[in-house]
Amino acid sequence: MTSLPRTAVRILLGSAMVGAGVMHLTTQREEFQAQVPDWFPLDDDLTVLGSGVVEIALGAGLVALPKHKRLFGGLLAAFFVVIFPGNIGQYLEGTDAFGLDTDRKRLVRLFFQPVLVLAALFAGGFFTRKEKQLD
Repeated sequence: MTSLPRTAVRILLGSAMVGAGVMHLTTQREEFQAQVPDWFPLDDDLTVLGSGVVEIALGAGLVALPKHKRLFGGLLAAFFVVIFPGNIGQYLEGTDAFGLDTDRKRLVRLFFQPVLVLAALFAGGFFTRKEKQLD
């Protein structure tokens, strides 16, 4: 059995990830490229395309495969952790993208990333108690 709030977060977060992934591949590609830190060893466009595909896959899996929500929630949380250094890089390098045009806005964004990690874990059912098995 699943809770309505968890289902809502799972569908909203998964849908948002699919939308963000599509934007990586289409209309916002240059904005996402601007966020790739200078020190990252791969080509900016390749990084954006690859992360977009991953976002679409994780988001779609979270929405469309509810029986596997724990897997996709965990993978999405890990993805948010993996991309966090890029957010730090955007702050340290002072990169303007997506309206993050001040150090304060970029700093506030850093504190939002753990919220995304927790949301992914919640959507995946990581914060539920295991029901006792009746013999």
